[in-house]
Amino acid sequence: MARERKDFIYLDHNATTPVDPEAVKAMQAVMEEEFGNPSSAYVLGIRAKEILEESREEIAKLLDCSSTEIVFTSGGSESNNMVLKGLIDFSNPKDSHIIVSAIEHPAVLNTALFLMGVGVRVTILPVDGFGLVDPERLRKEIRPNTVLISIMLANNETGTLEPIREVSKIAKEYGVPLHTDAAQAVGKIPVSVNELGVDFLTVAGHKLYGPKGVGVLFIKQKRELTPLIHGAGQEFGRRAGTESTILATGLGMACRIARGRVQEDARKTKAMRDKLQTLLFDALDDIVVNGHPERRLPNTLNISIPGIEGKKILDGLPRLMCSTGAACHDRSVKLSYVLSAMSIPPEVGMGALRLSVGRSNTMAQVEEAAAMIINRVKEIRESNQSRT
Repeated sequence: MARERKDFIYLDHNATTPVDPEAVKAMQAVMEEEFGNPSSAYVLGIRAKEILEESREEIAKLLDCSSTEIVFTSGGSESNNMVLKGLIDFSNPKDSHIIVSAIEHPAVLNTALFLMGVGVRVTILPVDGFGLVDPERLRKEIRPNTVLISIMLANNETGTLEPIREVSKIAKEYGVPLHTDAAQAVGKIPVSVNELGVDFLTVAGHKLYGPKGVGVLFIKQKRELTPLIHGAGQEFGRRAGTESTILATGLGMACRIARGRVQEDARKTKAMRDKLQTLLFDALDDIVVNGHPERRLPNTLNISIPGIEGKKILDGLPRLMCSTGAACHDRSVKLSYVLSAMSIPPEVGMGALRLSVGRSNTMAQVEEAAAMIINRVKEIRESNQSRT
């Protein structure tokens, strides 16, 4: 159903992003003109293979790696599952131990819980009040049979950036492979797999202005995984199934665009994020920032207004598109597991709003959104006072 984009203000870019018009145009051209199977040996298949490899190269350039280290998947969840399950010896799962943080995306945490259920030893690493893991605490948890450490690069709810470089040094010291779920970070900040020192890295297309239904897993040279999906030999034998040249093209174009503007996007979104934070803090008492005040994504502001549920605030603001927590639990009445892991009291955490700006936003929209939230909070507070 058609609708005017001016009808709402979208501040939920951590949930998903609109597909960049250039990515749409590139996908449309492939959809209309190139229907070949990349595995076919004749001209249509050869062209499809070339299109696929061009997209793979664009993604590799963004991540600072070789194109042969890029494996196309259906998205972030599959990429995460590939890593966590692909390093386990299921003939003797009790001999394997993995470490994940308490604030990972459900695609990591629930996979870890599944593995725990079949006998794998799992350590869930706690975080501090800012949502940061302690690298030295991680060091103490490593065992002789630890086969993987998985710590996200940026948290999807708070935007907190984890100390992956420090974790990488420890992982290398003990010879343990390191995976980072970078779905929220890629496209928002510069991400180099070499600078981070990771062995595996997850990307989700729809988080960086690409299409939904496509992602990649970076697999460092000489690292091996048991395939999650068995079949023919696509993706260097690592992920079976005929690749979608359409979706790969969209992701490749999104990565090409991101590579050219990530620094400028970060500067602009930070300016809008900071303006939003200043306006809210100047007008409202008792407001709290959840997550690290500095070490966070430039576009992300997670705030709590103690005593008022985030759901109640948003229920009165139908034109404002944002979340009370992660999109997977949007408008839930339960305390976010991320904020709970950070030891945020329920009376504070239940008032959380996640506001994440992006390319489509303007400073005028940010100012209007702030005014909407301020007026709504004051309205609720006045109503509460009149009842007492």
